[in-house]
Amino acid sequence: MRGLLAAVDRGCPKGESTKLASATRHFLKVSASYWPGLFHCYDVPGLPCTNNDLEHLFGSNRYHERRATGRKLASPAMVLRGPVRLLAATATRVKPFLALDLVPVDVRAWRELRVSLDQRRAARALRRRFRRNPDHYLRQVERELLQSTLPP
Repeated sequence: MRGLLAAVDRGCPKGESTKLASATRHFLKVSASYWPGLFHCYDVPGLPCTNNDLEHLFGSNRYHERRATGRKLASPAMVLRGPVRLLAATATRVKPFLALDLVPVDVRAWRELRVSLDQRRAARALRRRFRRNPDHYLRQVERELLQSTLPP
């Protein structure tokens, strides 16, 4: 890659303001700025050189989710619980788990995760209420706002 970039740099006309020259200089500048982490896969043993494995993971999960639910699009449960469901689906393909394996090691981290998932669920419920009846929802929000700002 270094040799290719050097050849591109040598072939780039200096001092010209054509679109090609400008694009080439930009490409070289961006490549230089990303260079330290550009080939991270060679520094970490076992890290794949492409993201094909990651794309395969997401694609197969999406495929199994669609087969299980009959939906063509992502299920709402995947949207809400995605971080947990994707890890669980991936881990169970690797090995079967016993009940003792499912006991949380760090209870505080588990509770924080539960809170974040519940917040996502609550936000989605509020959006659903707005979509179903926007006038009623806005009147209710306005009423609550006025009650909180009026003196007792």
